[in-house]
Amino acid sequence: MADIVTPEVRSRMMAGIGPKDTKPEMMIRRGLHALGYRYRLHDRKLPGRPDLVFPGLRAVILIHGCFWHGHACSLFRWPGTRPEFWREKVSGNIARDARVRAQLLEAGWRVLEVWECSLRGRDRQAPEAVLDACATFLNGDNAFVSIGVDRTVATMDQI
Repeated sequence: MADIVTPEVRSRMMAGIGPKDTKPEMMIRRGLHALGYRYRLHDRKLPGRPDLVFPGLRAVILIHGCFWHGHACSLFRWPGTRPEFWREKVSGNIARDARVRAQLLEAGWRVLEVWECSLRGRDRQAPEAVLDACATFLNGDNAFVSIGVDRTVATMDQI
């Protein structure tokens, strides 16, 4: 399928996507706040600057966009242009995510990954179900939980 915008406009659009305050992140933040949870945002002292940090619970929540983090779901599709660039970019993000998760777990933090597809798209869950899963994680003792399939696309070193 051909792109409906020029390459310059697409480049500007992609560059404008920031790492903070995304719609999925805001949905989780507002929902957990309404449930009474208090957290810190993007703590620079922790590996990967997790989206939400719950110091008293030694827990963090990472909210991943399916495209940027290479999630193997209906929201991810390899771009048709510049395939080598995108394979390297997404593969690097996947490797960094694994490294950050390992560092957080090694430091004694419990990690919850929430994938964008659990909040939107054909595989989405009810927002209340996702928030309930987040609350269950925060109140539990699991070291690692993923909301959404815990599977990424094939990376450069797997090809």
